[in-house]
Amino acid sequence: MYAVIKTGGKQYRVAQGDVVRVEKLEGSVGDTITFGEVLLIGGDALKIGTPSVAGAKVTAKITAQDRAKKVIVFKFRRRKNYRRKAGHRQPFTALQITGIQG
Repeated sequence: MYAVIKTGGKQYRVAQGDVVRVEKLEGSVGDTITFGEVLLIGGDALKIGTPSVAGAKVTAKITAQDRAKKVIVFKFRRRKNYRRKAGHRQPFTALQITGIQG
């Protein structure tokens, strides 16, 4: 059984036991989060929501609150002596899916 959930403006296909990285969510390591916005539940019988499946929910446990690897942002204009260098580390939350009800 799998589900498609929406969080942080993105959609994720998850199954029980999966570990996914999503946009940063409030909470600390070990907390349980419930997603009520389930767009689809697949398996033996497919349930498609309009826009979400009524009564369906996905529960997950926070396994990490961290930041991703650094991405270098380098801006350059040739022959103009223009160079800008910046780094960015995007925060994320790692979740382990514990259950899908629907």
